[in-house]
Amino acid sequence: MALAKEQIRQIISQNDISSVADVYSLMKESFKDILQELLEAEMDVTLGYEKNQKGNLAIDNKRNGHSPKTIKSQYGEFQLDIPRDRNGEFEPKLIPKYQRDVSGIEEKVLSLYARGMSTRDIHDQLQDLYGIELSAEMVSKITDRILPEIKEWQSRPLNPVYPFVFMDCIHYKVREDGRILSRAAYIVLGVTVEGYKDILSITVGANETSKFWLGMLNDLKNRGVQDVLFFCVDGLPGFKEAIRAVYPQAEIQRCVIHMLRNSFKYINYNDLKKFSSDFKAVYNAPTEAAALAELENIKEKWGKKYPYAISNWENNWDDVNSFFQFSDDIRRIMYTTNIIEGLNRQYRKVTKTKSVFPSDSALEKMLYLASGNVIKKWTQRYRGWDQVLNQLIVLYGDRISKYL
Repeated sequence: MALAKEQIRQIISQNDISSVADVYSLMKESFKDILQELLEAEMDVTLGYEKNQKGNLAIDNKRNGHSPKTIKSQYGEFQLDIPRDRNGEFEPKLIPKYQRDVSGIEEKVLSLYARGMSTRDIHDQLQDLYGIELSAEMVSKITDRILPEIKEWQSRPLNPVYPFVFMDCIHYKVREDGRILSRAAYIVLGVTVEGYKDILSITVGANETSKFWLGMLNDLKNRGVQDVLFFCVDGLPGFKEAIRAVYPQAEIQRCVIHMLRNSFKYINYNDLKKFSSDFKAVYNAPTEAAALAELENIKEKWGKKYPYAISNWENNWDDVNSFFQFSDDIRRIMYTTNIIEGLNRQYRKVTKTKSVFPSDSALEKMLYLASGNVIKKWTQRYRGWDQVLNQLIVLYGDRISKYL
């Protein structure tokens, strides 16, 4: 309920307000007074009579003074006097018995943690902004409360089919038993039949191996994913075999952009722009035959000078040629893992201040909370998804249509 201008001016004149600090101080005192009055009102309702009410009261229970209680709020810490009754039956609903925080501080802690702040930084931020003294250990305990939520999210049922699934990982350092070890955060991102992006899984484990990916693919199967039309991946040895073992019908597309970057490592900087321009004729070719012809032209032009840049494509052609059989609408989605690299950039943004994580769970907590912030922004379907879906139905029939 908003105050009228006249009421605001009266408050200013009565309280000699001349600065923002004065406003904050007034709000703190007013907040405390309002809570105190609400507690007294709760006691009135519980006992059935108002404080200082006169007359013979036919009741078995009466007021029995107050107990001091220090409360944390968005306006800092202050003391409230919690009403007591003789029978010890009064339990206020406004501020339950064991609650000492009415600031929504847990939400603030989780929000700051999701943005990459360390427990020590969060402690300092809360102290500076709200005057709340919360140790780094308490901050860690607050964030630990989402671990069951992470476990539930990680095991939630998934859709029976995803037209596109992207898989990648990011590497981090984690402290364990006094040693600093390398860890891989395995990321699986799917596109639903409705055309929306969703993060299917985030798992922290040992460094990237095909064995671990096989376990993750089996986990997707166990959570209800019966079919995937396209897997879009980077060039991990054994990746193809792992996918074939779990989803034998799926098309596998290696990221063309990653392939280009690998080739560019062998190119002199002065030739890079021209080489890159020439190579567009390969991955923009209308058919695989035309692409191979363009690759042969590039080999004749650049092969002697940069043999490894060309052989990189020749040796991995079977992993990149899938998308030539599809229309431009489908190609734009499947030929690059940029969609998941964009997600990885968001993860790196919030983890860049952490050279080493204190534990696997600390890394999982930060990635999970950051994922929540990213997913909130994924409100739009893929552009032209209706055309893509219609083409997929024609190409794959019941594999996708029976789930629509």
